[in-house]
Amino acid sequence: MAGLRTVAAIALTLVLLALLGTDVTHMVAGAMAAMVSTFAVKEKQVRGQAVTLALGLPVALLAISLAALLHSRVIVGDAFFVVLIFGAVYSRRFGERGTALGLIGFQLYFVALFVGATTSTLPTLYLTLAIAFVCSAGARFALVPETPARILRRLRDAFRARIAQLVSTHIELLDATPERLEGVLGDLRRRTARLHEAALMIQSRLEDGTSDAATAALLQRRVADAEIATERLGVLLLSARSAESADTLTLHLPNAPVPATGDLISAGTDTTATLRRDLGALLLLVSRPASGDRNTGVAHVRNRLLGYRDEERLPRGSTAVQDVFRGLGEAARSVVALRLALEGPQDESNDTPATTRSREEFDAEDIALATEEEPAADDRTGLRRPTTRAAFQVSVGSVLAIIGGELLSSHRWYWAVLTCWVVFLNTASTGEILVKGYRRVLGTVLGVLAGVVLAGVVGHHTWVAFALVLVFIFAMFFTAPLSYALMSFFVTAMLGLLYTLLNTYSLDVLVLRIEETVLGAVCGIVAAVLVLPVHTDRRTDELLATVLDRLGDVVSASVEQLSGGPASDLLGKARDLDTALDDLRASTKPLTHPITPLRGRRRTVRYLVALLETCAYHARSLAATAELVPLSRSVTADPRLESAGRRIAHNIGVLAAHVKDEAPGGEVESGASIASMLKSGAPAGRPSGTVTSRVLRHLQRLDEGVAGLARPLDVPVRDPADRSGTRSVRI
Repeated sequence: MAGLRTVAAIALTLVLLALLGTDVTHMVAGAMAAMVSTFAVKEKQVRGQAVTLALGLPVALLAISLAALLHSRVIVGDAFFVVLIFGAVYSRRFGERGTALGLIGFQLYFVALFVGATTSTLPTLYLTLAIAFVCSAGARFALVPETPARILRRLRDAFRARIAQLVSTHIELLDATPERLEGVLGDLRRRTARLHEAALMIQSRLEDGTSDAATAALLQRRVADAEIATERLGVLLLSARSAESADTLTLHLPNAPVPATGDLISAGTDTTATLRRDLGALLLLVSRPASGDRNTGVAHVRNRLLGYRDEERLPRGSTAVQDVFRGLGEAARSVVALRLALEGPQDESNDTPATTRSREEFDAEDIALATEEEPAADDRTGLRRPTTRAAFQVSVGSVLAIIGGELLSSHRWYWAVLTCWVVFLNTASTGEILVKGYRRVLGTVLGVLAGVVLAGVVGHHTWVAFALVLVFIFAMFFTAPLSYALMSFFVTAMLGLLYTLLNTYSLDVLVLRIEETVLGAVCGIVAAVLVLPVHTDRRTDELLATVLDRLGDVVSASVEQLSGGPASDLLGKARDLDTALDDLRASTKPLTHPITPLRGRRRTVRYLVALLETCAYHARSLAATAELVPLSRSVTADPRLESAGRRIAHNIGVLAAHVKDEAPGGEVESGASIASMLKSGAPAGRPSGTVTSRVLRHLQRLDEGVAGLARPLDVPVRDPADRSGTRSVRI
């Protein structure tokens, strides 16, 4: 959508400028101004977008005026450019509007340098910029409108599609031969990760895309339930296909060993046929809108699947196989709840008692929705503030880029400055800047080669060149989330076409583009390393500590509620955990990049992140189950869970303290399994109707996962069975 909106703004600008008889140079300036004014504004509310766009025009006029006035004053112009860069980066501390205005100021100053703006051309440039901003507004609010509610609606549809894809993979997993199992398992991992990404995208848009806090909380709960239940179904199915219980880590660790195939599900049996049929029924329930349920077999399918939750007509089979059918029931319940949240009340005429009980649970949950707490503000000041540090780093890098760029070319030195600026965008550590600079150079080199070919093909066909520019701009936006190198390729190829339009194209110019890009990337990396550096290790340690703190919060609050404690906003805490884990995953990319020479470290980081993803999955499952306890009529809290949660919380605290270098002498406790700990508190066995049976597996996996984190973090593990109390085992 961002690509379409930007292309529409540029196309509309070009058409209006052509009707006014504008020369090609100013058409290029107008196209670039329309592109900048469109992609810079990223506020979610329409009113905020309009205000920022209105403020952006005077900022753009001021930037291009100063660039034209300082055109012939090299030293003063360069000094002002550095000040402008500092201000543009520092303005990010003021939120999305500050970021947008800073970006518009910097980019339009660059546009003025690109087209060689002078004081004599300012009147025409003013008109060009005004037209570009008006066209940007027209594309944003009329041609390709985008409101928070519309974005959220598309994301919800995408989330349902992701669930359908994952259920389809479950069917493939059921039928896969041992030879195909590895490939299907790879699809299962990939689609599970994409479902989680879709859930995070929805959560980031809930507050702005819904009418009130209660609706946002309801949708957040339903999305989390559906994600957890669908992922859990895959784990149960994998366990039923394996010789022993499958580890959840298998779904989160790339290239993890394929579990040994067992005989728990035999091809050609009635149970297998029933399972295949019911997986197909779940897929139908996910894919079909609720409006099409009346007078169809969908209600019958829904009732049958929901009945598995209450042990109704469970097919005969091993415990692992029956767990799959129970998981189908939970998944069906989450899908029905999601349909209710998305599409409102549905036909209840064909409900069975199991379906009626599920609807009553939904109604009780809706009444008990808790409001979400406001996030804590960032209290860092001075040079500890990321925006201030980045502003100084970019300014120093830009000074180096200007000096080196002037030595390479007195006319096109600004390419080095642009690259230095770009490699700092959306980065937070030296490693991220290094990887981004390398990708920028790679994309630029390939883009120059493409530009040489395209310039020869296009020649002086102006509108053909502009058409290709629009194609490349769309491709630039479309590929930006996928590959920074690919995006840089399209940017450079587009610039080659613009040079052709300005009649300044030559092979020397494009080679100079490579040289300036390499210089800018090097200057950015040098500044990141020498000026207030944020080392990748320190950055990842900070984020790892945050993830462990969030994990501890979710586990402690969930176990407290499962034990009979007061209700709290568990899914809000789980969302904070997911956000922190997503930040950690992004920060470790430099450590896991294929070019890193530290192969052993790359494997360790991947294993650590996979373990944390596994722990987060089980923590989300605990939170989702704990949310039901105060509302359920059939499941009661179990006070014995408090002792099990105490050990897990202690171990998480030890790991977090170790990462923060606080009390590094702590030890992770291991010993008896969670199940045996709970048995010791109930001689007569587990009380019937308690929540324990639902969460025991998640507690056990969490306990194992948290203890497993001790190995990559080099934390000692103590076994209580060692009576001497002096020996610790470092795993």
